[in-house]
Amino acid sequence: MKGILPVMLSLLLGASAFGQSAPEIAFDSAPDFFKLPSGIYFGEVTGIAVNSKKHIFVLSRGNTSGPAYAAAAAQLMEFDPSGRWVREIGKNLYAWSYGHAVRVDRYDNIWVADKGSDMVVRFDPEGRVTRVFGRKLEAADENTHPLSHPNPPLPPIDGLFRQVTDMTWDSHDNVYISDGYINSRVAKYDRDGLWMGSWGEPGSGPRQFNTPHSIVSDRQDRIYVADRGNVRIQVFDTSGNLLNTIKIDVPAPADSPVAIGNRPTEASPGNLHPGAPWALCITPGPVQYLYVSDGYPGRIYKLSMDGKVLGWLGGTGKTLKKFGWVHEIACPSENELYVAELLNWRAQKLTLHP
Repeated sequence: MKGILPVMLSLLLGASAFGQSAPEIAFDSAPDFFKLPSGIYFGEVTGIAVNSKKHIFVLSRGNTSGPAYAAAAAQLMEFDPSGRWVREIGKNLYAWSYGHAVRVDRYDNIWVADKGSDMVVRFDPEGRVTRVFGRKLEAADENTHPLSHPNPPLPPIDGLFRQVTDMTWDSHDNVYISDGYINSRVAKYDRDGLWMGSWGEPGSGPRQFNTPHSIVSDRQDRIYVADRGNVRIQVFDTSGNLLNTIKIDVPAPADSPVAIGNRPTEASPGNLHPGAPWALCITPGPVQYLYVSDGYPGRIYKLSMDGKVLGWLGGTGKTLKKFGWVHEIACPSENELYVAELLNWRAQKLTLHP
């Protein structure tokens, strides 16, 4: 009887007792794909996006200027479809401080979220600034300093961000901004850039966030938020009503390499748990897929839109086809991915062979 009970219990619990079963996806990485000009280097690559002409935009914490601590670190670069350098966009931009994410909308406008300046900036396809959200702290203010994290947190202020992380849009061109490490909410603007409201607050309950780190939308105008610290993806309608919660529970081998720091345990912060979503990307087309990265064991997961894990690829490492904290993903098609890596100071072009 003692031997039968555990088996019966596992059958009742189903796959959740052992985690989700998903196959490994074969893939290739194009070696030396991005051709940087002499004297220009990637720093921590925090963002990557692709426009309708297949040009690739890479946001890097390079071009560092200032002191050793609190130096500005953000540079936006454009490459053609073959990986050849095209130009730098926004050189010496007032908002550049600590780049976090780059996205391209359906009009080929280029959007950047800068965590250090608490700003979101929109460039038109020619590289001109056409819209700004939020406001950088004033250098003339004697109280200007890195943002603090009081507990309980200070109430958020409409139109201002505290360590903003990402942005997306719905089919009516309303803008959704994940705000971010401190405010832990989603801010919404209309197509003309006017404030419409926000939802969310710090916490672990429904519609609460612990670092909303990435945000995307699908063809049905569902908004997916990478609630990284809570190890889940929350899915909302455009009014902020919770529709679904997705958790990735694919077991990681006990000996999986660690990118940096001590091996994660159950007591480790949520962002280091397997399946904790760092980056989100949704493919175009009539049948869409959701791609998600985690920091440990450093994988990328392919999901159906209802949250089923269809497969995974990669793992932590420094060689080609391994990853060092994938911070953003661009997925112009189901089997073509571009990934931005923090720890390896690089971006990779991946071709999947499912």
